[in-house]
Amino acid sequence: MTVGSAGSLSPRRADTRRNHERILAVAAENLSASGEVSFNAIAKLAGVGVGTVYRHFPTPADLILAVYEREVRHLVDVVPELLERGDPAEAFRTWATDHLAPYMMTKCGLAKALAAVTAQRGTLPASAVQAIHGAMDALLRANAEAGLVRPGLHADTVMRSLLGLFYLDPDGDWQRQTAELVDLVWRGIRAA
Repeated sequence: MTVGSAGSLSPRRADTRRNHERILAVAAENLSASGEVSFNAIAKLAGVGVGTVYRHFPTPADLILAVYEREVRHLVDVVPELLERGDPAEAFRTWATDHLAPYMMTKCGLAKALAAVTAQRGTLPASAVQAIHGAMDALLRANAEAGLVRPGLHADTVMRSLLGLFYLDPDGDWQRQTAELVDLVWRGIRAA
């Protein structure tokens, strides 16, 4: 890491990180809409040269996986903030309806791109799946400690029950259907 005399990051290093994040943000939008990667189009929309995109992500698969990991990180990082508000039941519902469901609804194109990468490379990074599992586990633990859900629930089981969100139509009334599905799951896991 390059550090200036005042202990801050050098302008070049900060610029590199900003470029990296801009590329990922543009690629996420592009992939969500079309499921395709065009380094030229991403570079143009991100305001960088195509060589910059290639320096950060040598192959389309590298870019797709980085976008996927970024989107998962955003999904997971909100859980501690939701739990800090103090109502674990509301944290569970908010995460499922306001974060997980929209993530699933807007990621149809990304899912197609990930399927292609998985076919090419074999599997998705386990760290992303583990991070989502950890987020659900934190929500379940907080709710079990508050006596709101049955103790001993497994995050995998609850996540499988929420996978019904994949079957919702992004162009339909998915918000209402999400609320209904989350309510059904909640009734199934709550404490007697």
